[in-house]
Amino acid sequence: MYSLTFTKPELVAELTAKMLFEIEAVHFMSDKPFIFTSGKASPVYIDCRKIISFPRVRSTLMDFGAAKLAENIGFEEFDAVAGGETAGIPFAAFIAERLNLPMQYIRKKSKGFGRDARIEGDIQTGQRILLVEDLTTDGGSKLNFAEAIRDAGAEVRHTFVIFYYDIYKNTISILNEKDLRLHYLVTWWDMLSLAKKTNKFDSKTIDTVEDFLNNPIDWSQKNGGN
Repeated sequence: MYSLTFTKPELVAELTAKMLFEIEAVHFMSDKPFIFTSGKASPVYIDCRKIISFPRVRSTLMDFGAAKLAENIGFEEFDAVAGGETAGIPFAAFIAERLNLPMQYIRKKSKGFGRDARIEGDIQTGQRILLVEDLTTDGGSKLNFAEAIRDAGAEVRHTFVIFYYDIYKNTISILNEKDLRLHYLVTWWDMLSLAKKTNKFDSKTIDTVEDFLNNPIDWSQKNGGN
């Protein structure tokens, strides 16, 4: 069983930001922006997948996540944990281990052969599922995975990620409309705050990142994205 470490959300966010900078999971493209799967452009990119290669960071963040879920939701509110393909799968496994719960994972689409299943693992009708991914931008993939869980007859009302962009205004309301509550450890605003305090980026980079965070859609359209 995990060791609960309740602490202030602001401190958790700052410590998480420090760890992401330390393992070099924060990337800045100075000459050409990143283009995401959605087609949106961004000057910065968070690579949460790197966390799996750093056991001490990984363990601490999973402790933070388990504690936040226990504090915000409860100790006996889930029957299983499901990870979204592919980045969510390892983090779902780590959280499931912390919570001592079964785990499944959800494909982006069915295989098209065999059982034609989107969910791998043992899922039961009425199971209360915690959906886990590494991060969220506009919440689209969360709704897709949640639909698959509900189609299988299970329930999902909560989703946990390590990183939440927090730059698209309607993300939380869109998720809430679909009865899905988002829980997270850190946002881009937390990363920017730490970057300013510790001089992680030069002033030009800070200005670029701040411009993007304040106007992500405009910035994307001006820099080759949609």
